[in-house]
Amino acid sequence: MTLSKQDPIIDVRQVSKTVHDATGTLTILHEIDLQLAPRESVAIVGASGSGKSTLLGIMAGLDEPSNGSVRIAGVDLFSLDEDARAAVRAAQIGFVFQNFQLMAHLTALENVMLALELRGERDARRLATEMLQRVGLGERLRHYPKVMSGGEQQRVALARAFVVQPALLLADEPTGSLDHATGAAIMALMFEMNREAGTTLVLVTHDPAIAARCDRQVRMEAGRLRDA
Repeated sequence: MTLSKQDPIIDVRQVSKTVHDATGTLTILHEIDLQLAPRESVAIVGASGSGKSTLLGIMAGLDEPSNGSVRIAGVDLFSLDEDARAAVRAAQIGFVFQNFQLMAHLTALENVMLALELRGERDARRLATEMLQRVGLGERLRHYPKVMSGGEQQRVALARAFVVQPALLLADEPTGSLDHATGAAIMALMFEMNREAGTTLVLVTHDPAIAARCDRQVRMEAGRLRDA
């Protein structure tokens, strides 16, 4: 599907999420609407437990809504089976997580190559090497996560996210496991790379200074999304 410049990269419509347990029904998300244009960035802020990470998981197709729809680059995620959703993620979405989520048994280079290999990229080693050099880890290609600092691991995660040239980057508290100085450096790098790549960004954060760097901010309160 070909999108015009006006079409949203991500289009969330009336998304709700409820779960059921022995105590009854809990509504986590209430009829969420959120649309982002190409190259736009939005920060989702709010207290812990307000539903931010649940919404991000649904945007990625990792979790299913109880109601509503999510379109990524015009594709309705939840009209697809899990294999097809995984293919959309591989083609369109990059992820940066608070706890890095690197493969412990793979080197930095292999972690970044894996994202390319899952797409069938034949030149994965060269592209992964160049991206790790871009994030300042050209001397750490063969190191495993366990011998890397938190800041270095998050740089590997940034390289892994951007190497596939995603249309959409989803970042969930990317500085949450880092000290202030390291986190500031990582965020400066992430925003710089995002601007260079022209990627649409959805950022979950507790930090108002980080949120202020996005084009707009929205606030999640008890599963409802409002302008910040």
